[in-house]
Amino acid sequence: MRFGTITCLASVLLSACAAGPRPDNAPGGAWMPQHMLPGAAEQCMSEPTFLPVLPALDRVESPAALRLAPGDRVRLRIIGDEDRISGTYVLGDGGALSLPGAGRVEAQGLSLAELEGQLRALLVQQNIVQPLRNAVQLQLVESAGVSVAVSGAVFQPGTVRAGERQRDARVGQSEGLASGDANVGRSVATALRAAGGVRPDADIRRIGLIRDGRLAVLNLQAGHDGAAPGDVLLTAGDRLIVPSTGCFDADLVRPSLVTTPGIRVFMSNLARSANNNAGAAIGNETTSLPYGTRLTQGMFALNCVGGSAMNAKRKVILISRNPMTGQSVVVERKVEELVRNADRDEYDPYLMPGDALACYDSRWMNFRDAMGLVTDAVSSVTPVILLEEALSN
Repeated sequence: MRFGTITCLASVLLSACAAGPRPDNAPGGAWMPQHMLPGAAEQCMSEPTFLPVLPALDRVESPAALRLAPGDRVRLRIIGDEDRISGTYVLGDGGALSLPGAGRVEAQGLSLAELEGQLRALLVQQNIVQPLRNAVQLQLVESAGVSVAVSGAVFQPGTVRAGERQRDARVGQSEGLASGDANVGRSVATALRAAGGVRPDADIRRIGLIRDGRLAVLNLQAGHDGAAPGDVLLTAGDRLIVPSTGCFDADLVRPSLVTTPGIRVFMSNLARSANNNAGAAIGNETTSLPYGTRLTQGMFALNCVGGSAMNAKRKVILISRNPMTGQSVVVERKVEELVRNADRDEYDPYLMPGDALACYDSRWMNFRDAMGLVTDAVSSVTPVILLEEALSN
């Protein structure tokens, strides 16, 4: 009876050696051509989006048109005044400049020249300075980072900081007294990368910059291709909208001016040829990959390639999510087909931020593990049977 139970157990375990069913996906889950099997018709997976209709914004490329923002540092010099009002000031969180004994001036949104004119008018009105031409001089010391709202075809839409600096990188910390600043980090490209970079369906030829209710349409294709910088400086209160073409563009899946340099991918290899993730050498370095990495390269980071010939028919699973619709997709590929077949590019997906990879063993390895379980079960039951027979005699 007991051996019959063991035989039944062995049959159940060995039946588990069969390969699992192919993953099932909802219609429209696959969103890049490589998610589909070879021969499937390529098509756009979503409807395109468009920019709002607003009055045109002129002279957006001019740095002189940039406005002051909270955190900016300016130096105020007044003729005949050494230490009462003259000095270096930081615009507060609300964007205001407070002068000791003179009052408060709203500076956010003003140009440097406009703020200088308002300060001069205030000080003349209070009889602190004479109405001379150069009685009040204002200089920019440092441009702080600005908050920018980014929406549309980016991986992490929301409000981001562009041009933020570490304390040891601030102007005047190492070079001493200085005037003027060129904060190149306060740019459209920096804001887009801070929002996770543009998605593969982004229309980078028509990126919308909204400032004071007006719209400028920016073409960053040249900057993406490395032909020209093509970047634009930002100011406080700006908004960026990245429209979607609704189609996957493989040319956008690489590090560039408007895309992220790297991505984080989740990995699991809890079967053979590794017994655990530590044994598979899966750590922070292996799960942080350059943007543009394909599933094939991810398999090597996952330690899912090579080893015993008995495991040659292992499979890899990719779990991704359509950034246009939010629909998840699960893709199964045979490892050896990706390694050996010449047409692998047709079904070798690009990895996206937040994707997950898992490696499954071949049937032979499953069979070996199942036989190991049966052998262990027999080894543990046999002494009990012998002991019962000895006691019965």
